[in-house]
Amino acid sequence: MPYVGSKAPDFEMLSTRNLQTLDQRVRMSDYRGKWLVMFFYPLDFTFVCPTEITAMSDRHQEFLELGAEVLGVSVDSVHSHRAWIRAPREQNGLDLLNFPLASDITKQVSRDYGVLLPDQGVALRGLFIIDPDGVVRYQVVHDLNVGRNVDETLRVLQALQTGGLCPVNWKPGQKTL
Repeated sequence: MPYVGSKAPDFEMLSTRNLQTLDQRVRMSDYRGKWLVMFFYPLDFTFVCPTEITAMSDRHQEFLELGAEVLGVSVDSVHSHRAWIRAPREQNGLDLLNFPLASDITKQVSRDYGVLLPDQGVALRGLFIIDPDGVVRYQVVHDLNVGRNVDETLRVLQALQTGGLCPVNWKPGQKTL
């Protein structure tokens, strides 16, 4: 299990990068030189998950402007991911995303990142910010029923990128210590 300050565990998973063929893999090495916001969620076609994923997708440009890529991960297959992406938001679907979803169908990546609930076979809501050198700089894990906050994820990413000491409630544009 990674901890803040350690190298992020390597991974290779099928993804929705090519929604037609579903044959493109994502690897940790794909993100070298970039910030990566990787988040785990329990399952496709659930209730809290689409609220988080669509919120991340709607704000994806802000992540790109900060030099960060976004990757969503669950234990579902890429086929399930594709069906969910193609479903309209009004029907609890995702309706096209601005970043790929990866399939951790073997559950190995969830295990490696310490978010797998083995008795349920799903991942907790884990979010990891990994720096351009592949080092975990931030991690937070939520219970299954609590969604994450995109504003806070962006704020933490910007704080990490300052390289400075950011006091409580620091916001972009404010001085560091």
